[in-house]
Formats: sequence, C-alpha cells, structure tokens
Amino acid sequence: MENLDPDDPRPPYQQVANSLRAAILTRTFQPGEKLPSGPELAKRYGVARMTVQQAIRLLREEGLIVSRQGSGVFVRERTERPVGLRPHLERAFEQADVTVDFAGFSGETLHGAIAEPLDKIRAGRVRPNSIRIRLLVPDPAQPWSLPCRVEDLADSPEFRQRALKIMERHTHAIVEATQELGELGLVDTAEAELRFCPTVPLFKLYLINGSEAFFGYYPVQEHTVKLAGEPTAIWDLMGKDTILFHHSAEADPETMASQYVQQSRMWFDSLWSTVARERTP
Repeated sequence: MENLDPDDPRPPYQQVANSLRAAILTRTFQPGEKLPSGPELAKRYGVARMTVQQAIRLLREEGLIVSRQGSGVFVRERTERPVGLRPHLERAFEQADVTVDFAGFSGETLHGAIAEPLDKIRAGRVRPNSIRIRLLVPDPAQPWSLPCRVEDLADSPEFRQRALKIMERHTHAIVEATQELGELGLVDTAEAELRFCPTVPLFKLYLINGSEAFFGYYPVQEHTVKLAGEPTAIWDLMGKDTILFHHSAEADPETMASQYVQQSRMWFDSLWSTVARERTP
C-alpha cells in the first residue's frame, strides 16, 4: 500500500495521478502494459474508487494512457507523442531544483504555461530550492531569412521590430516573475536569462529538469500585418498551436528517448555558450 501524504494540499486524485504518471514516465509501467484495475489501485493508495477514476481521467487527457472497453487501461505504446506542455511543467516545479531551457521564436507558449507554477510558489503551495530558466530567441538586430516578405522574400526590419516587442512582452515577463521569487525569498536561488541567437529557429524546443524534451515545428504561413502604416504580406512562423512531441530520458542512457534528450541538451548548450549574446539595453 502506498500511503498518500496527508500534508500535501493537492486533492488525493492528483496525488494518485502524480504517482502513476511518474511510474509511466520512468518505465515502471512499460508502453503497452496494462495498469492494475481500479479496485487494485484504490486498495494500493487507500482511496475510493472514484478518486482512482478521476486520476485515470487526468492521465488519459494528458495522452499517457488509453482505455480499451472490456480490457482495461493501458500505457500508451508510443513514447514520442503529441502532448501538452503545461502538466509536465507544473509537475517539474514540484522538484527541489528546477531548470527550464527554451529555444524558439517568442516564448509566448512558455509564458502561458509557466504562470501557474509560479503562482503556486507565490501561494506557498510548492517551494523548490532553486529555479534556473534560459531563453534563446532570434536576434532582431540581424536580418532574417524567415519571417520574410511574401512579395520578394526579403527581410523586413519593420517586422523584426514588431517581433521584438512580442518577444520582450513574453520573455521579460518570465524573467521578471522568476527573479521576483528570489527577491521575495520564496525561492533560495531564482535565475532567468534571455539571450539572442543569430539564427531563426524553424522549431521550438523545451528542456525541463534536464530529463524531458518537448519539440515542435513552426509551420510557415502567410500573415498580413500592418508595417509602416501599410498592410504587408509576410511569410511568418506560426507556432502558438504547434503540436509538441515528448521525449523522456530513461534509466538506460542508450535508448532512443535518452539519446534524444541528451543531444537536445548538447545542442542548446552549444548555442548558448558560443554564438548567443546577452540582451543589452
């Protein structure tokens, strides 16, 4: 029997879901494996069957499990699958030391997903010892090959300035909110830094706690915006609704998932420590 923490402020169904989620992501339950039945899980955690059903529903919505009528509940067989960033990010902030690395265009999705974990820290619901966030976005001071004007595929300085305002709105909010946690003494160490990269990414990458990678492509679409007072057609990178694929490092460092996370970290660190430059006023 796995007793739940009576001092944990989260509802029992969330605690059960967190325990099962961890078992799935660490391959205690293998892809394709059938989970214990509802009554068995209720007995294991000392909760009502309704609590287990709520936990199972939560994991199903996250895409970790599938229910097969008449057969039971099974771990989803595909480990590289479309997922939502938010629940994984919220769970990461329950760890003692939190690291988040982002490479992409504006940071808008991360800004929305990270708001809830930061609010939980302010409310005293979670308290990591340290937070380190690194944000890598394209340098708006350099000409871009994409986005570009539809008419002649030329770089648009006006569009870069427009994009800079969007970047600053989201990335600066993340940096300031994180640093504020340290200033208020809610986290022992809280660091967040923004750097500009000389290349424009055609994909977005999130690395969480060094063990999870989330990857998604930016589709190129025509987007008309007003620049210098004139409507201008731009081939733009549209990433707000990009599907993310999740890879989680396993105990075996030689598996494909482990190698993917390792190589993603290597790629990010190489850019961060070489050609990326710090934001200057």
